[in-house]
Amino acid sequence: MKRESLSEVHSTVRTNKKGWRRIVAFLGPAYLVSVGYMDPGNWATDIAGGAQFGYKLIWVLLMSNLIAVLLQSLSARLGIVRGEDLAQASKNAYPGWANIPLYILAEIAIAACDLAEIVGMAIGLNLLFGLPLIWGISLTALDTILLLFLLNKSMRTMEVFIVSLVFIIGISFLVEMFIVAPVYTDVIKGLVPSSLDGNALYIAIGIIGATVMPHNLYLHSSLVQTRKFDKTQAGMRNAIRMNLFDTTIALNLAFFVNAAILILAAAAFYVNGYYHIAEIQDASRLLQNLFGNTAPTFFAIALIAAGQSSTITGTLAGQIVMEGHLNLRIQPWLRRLITRILAIAPAIFTIIYFGDQALGSLLVLSQVVLSLQLGFAVIPLIHFNADKKRMKGFDIKLWVKILAWISASIIVYLNIQLVIDEIQSWIQTSENKLLIYILVIPIALACLALLIYIFIHPFLSTTEKAKKRLPHGLAAELDNIKTLAYKHIAIAVDFSGQDLQIIQSALNQGGESAKYTLIHVVESATARYAGKNTLDYESQIDNESLLQYRNKLINMGYVADFQIGYGTASSEIVKIVKSIQADLLVMGEHGHKRFKDLVFGTTIDAVRHKLKIPILIVK
Repeated sequence: MKRESLSEVHSTVRTNKKGWRRIVAFLGPAYLVSVGYMDPGNWATDIAGGAQFGYKLIWVLLMSNLIAVLLQSLSARLGIVRGEDLAQASKNAYPGWANIPLYILAEIAIAACDLAEIVGMAIGLNLLFGLPLIWGISLTALDTILLLFLLNKSMRTMEVFIVSLVFIIGISFLVEMFIVAPVYTDVIKGLVPSSLDGNALYIAIGIIGATVMPHNLYLHSSLVQTRKFDKTQAGMRNAIRMNLFDTTIALNLAFFVNAAILILAAAAFYVNGYYHIAEIQDASRLLQNLFGNTAPTFFAIALIAAGQSSTITGTLAGQIVMEGHLNLRIQPWLRRLITRILAIAPAIFTIIYFGDQALGSLLVLSQVVLSLQLGFAVIPLIHFNADKKRMKGFDIKLWVKILAWISASIIVYLNIQLVIDEIQSWIQTSENKLLIYILVIPIALACLALLIYIFIHPFLSTTEKAKKRLPHGLAAELDNIKTLAYKHIAIAVDFSGQDLQIIQSALNQGGESAKYTLIHVVESATARYAGKNTLDYESQIDNESLLQYRNKLINMGYVADFQIGYGTASSEIVKIVKSIQADLLVMGEHGHKRFKDLVFGTTIDAVRHKLKIPILIVK
């Protein structure tokens, strides 16, 4: 039995339509993925690259985009054919000890991506409304509420929302391009590859990380499973073809947006001699000086749209990675809040200790971190797509495999070169070289060893071990079913109007042969403080009501008693049920959902996790 990726929206978008409607039904997943390629992190690397090197790094953007199209198509193929996202496939293919660091590295990448989104959002709010950066960063925690709202609507609603934001970004930069008016012959020359070293290599690595984002590989392999299509050979072949179409269009649109940002920076800053513009705020102010008030306004609007759209996809990726690698499912709001806090913390730390001006450098660093994690996602992805047995005849062709491994080699080589250069630079400039030798170098070597292991393991392992994809087991044998006879049934009542249904359900389970204990918990402020010594009006009324219930049951021929608890309902119910040694608990729903659960708590969840006996929930 298998847990579906993003199970709350799994197979919720129907594709059994005709003509152009069928094509449109498949469109969407790649657009959610593509917003990650035009997020504030991309802005930072593109602006830094354009300002420092003019149009010379456009070819890096083009190469990164081509690699992204290839890898995202492999990610979609994996999800369509195997019905697994990349995290689930990794957990099933690699031993448990390897999955822990793979999960940690994926979470670091997601936090780095989320960091770029919140900083970009905060900068956009600052440019448009003058809101202090630290306030803007704190407000981004509310993004989790927006994501929950969109997921509760439908996957299609979320996709329409994201595409609308992408449209805003595109229109904003189209206007920017008309305002700046670059020299297009110089732009074309930038498509010719040139050598990379020093800061150009650092920026190029950031561009690659910002374009071929590792968390998007996890995300795309899950999002394609939101489409409901025939699981036949023909159905999967059509789904792969439609998703390739979706991927190619969406990612090329993202390429043009990124190219526009880099060209904008080159035309506005590099050409005018402003080579050290790496801050988004400085870029906006300089645009205002050079081209008037219109340019920075569109710039800020596009930045807010990019940050808002990308943060939604980033938190979805966090859910996929946690559930896939760890088989751990926690409350959606809590999972997304944890992801957001992991990103907010370094941003606030940077502002407090280094000032607002350091955020641009932090953005570029976040994208370099993304690039460093790429190999750990790309290498397993290629292995899984090349597996003839598991891909059911849809394994990738030899020429695709060669292109994929060349792409992976380029990414890994550039990352290794960057790490070596950075460590050498730190050794030369650092006053505490011992820390580098005992901490930084061992971590770098451990990551390299893990990278080598995940590359060679599939070649050495001829059979995949049978692994549980769920924390629980499979269906039990039902050959020898015996009727359960409950001897002592606990009944939790709250005088809310549903007590009759609760008591009737309990009597149906035990009949006249069982003993029944009615339980009620007094939750008044006095009861929480004084406990059994409580003599307030509420506790007296509750005691009389329980006495009426007990006497009525006794008159009907049942064996009945009652117990009163004081304080927190969940803990008191558990304590009483254990003390009377009941073998079944019958209780009603608490009658509230969503936000009220957060405010008032969920008694049922708390009780069922602490008791080992069966619990019957009466609606």
